[in-house]
Amino acid sequence: MADGRHRAAQPAPKEYDATTLTHEFEQLMRTKRFNRLQQQSRSRTQSPSPSPMSSSSVPPPPSRAPPPPPAFGAPASLPSPKPSTTSSALRGLPVMPAPPQDAASLKFSNFLKGLSVTPTKYENPGLLDEALCVIPLDRLYSEAEEESQIMQAQAASVSGKAEWGYQDCVIRALLRWFKGSFFQFVNNPPCSKCHMPTIAQGMTPPSPDETARGASRVELYRCSDTSCAADERFPRYSDVWQLLQSRRGRVGEWANCFSMFCRAVGARVRWVWNSEDYVWTEVYSEHQRRWVHVDACEGAWDQPRLYTEGWQRKISYCVAFSIDGATDVTRRYVRSFSRHGSPRTRAPEEVVLWTIHEIRRKRRENMSKTDQRRLIKEDEREEKELRCYMASALASEINKMLPRALTGRPEDQKHPGARQEASAEVLATRGHGHSGPDRAPEGR
Repeated sequence: MADGRHRAAQPAPKEYDATTLTHEFEQLMRTKRFNRLQQQSRSRTQSPSPSPMSSSSVPPPPSRAPPPPPAFGAPASLPSPKPSTTSSALRGLPVMPAPPQDAASLKFSNFLKGLSVTPTKYENPGLLDEALCVIPLDRLYSEAEEESQIMQAQAASVSGKAEWGYQDCVIRALLRWFKGSFFQFVNNPPCSKCHMPTIAQGMTPPSPDETARGASRVELYRCSDTSCAADERFPRYSDVWQLLQSRRGRVGEWANCFSMFCRAVGARVRWVWNSEDYVWTEVYSEHQRRWVHVDACEGAWDQPRLYTEGWQRKISYCVAFSIDGATDVTRRYVRSFSRHGSPRTRAPEEVVLWTIHEIRRKRRENMSKTDQRRLIKEDEREEKELRCYMASALASEINKMLPRALTGRPEDQKHPGARQEASAEVLATRGHGHSGPDRAPEGR
């Protein structure tokens, strides 16, 4: 009997998974923030000698909230935080949009607004018709049909849903053709006279003809053969029409031209700008109801961890632009800000959010109410997806700190990004080709 009571007093070890830890952590943070704010409110309303002119019933605006009370034993006179700095008591609360107030914030806001014009160029009907004349549609549709049928058969064998739909398979076939047959990556262009390698000489102003065709800047090279020594110009075209003719370039040209091709075959497209000198594409999957990462330069499909966990790059900003607006998608590509995040110092977060809302408002103001409601629901669904990535990464970090007896086997701790995490591990062990950022492979 005593032995039975002894056994009953020893509960079985409880196993945790990522979902349970995430829920418990979120509940803990909500309770902690609520208690702290309640304590602040009580300390303000129960002041020993309030001024007769003060209004204790009306709290100050959030941007001017007083700092939390000092901890026990801390000095009484502490410097007050700057107005632009979020109070520690409000840290973690939703960010409220605010227009830029200083020159640096205004400059970054205008810069993002200028970038938002890029995907609108893909809506030119003449450009899309010209692209369709170049794309081997019969070949792509045949490959997509075959791949789609294979996926459906595999899903039917396990009574599940196919991983990708037919339209997704069309983009995957377009990606293979674009990288393998159509576009050419250029580091140093060969000499146009003797076809020998060239040596970089710096930058040179674009000629009037190059400017008319959309060249934002021109790189100058010289033939390595001393008997030739001819100069070779390499214009960096932003005009997609011109890229259809030249069919060569670096990362910027690849992403620009491929995004337009995706639009030509009927896909919804985003052009993604990264502050660390890189760009890529996102395509909306109606089958999975989410935006999918596509990098034409690398031939990568749905591998958002390629840049941080594959290339070991630190990222600060990733903003996706489409004809429907803009979205800060940094959380999709940076799952652990402590390891792969870079400081976001170009503007306060309130200004970034305000700018994104302004771009959305401008792009959607002439849409029907039905389309606006559809896009709002899509934005909410994507925001939930991005939050899930952050919660999963946080739960994974907590799992690593727990004893092994509580966490169980590593393969049991699955989260929504587990498949992409496995892809990143594969990418980290293999080469990534020669495309990388806009410079030579050894520079990367």
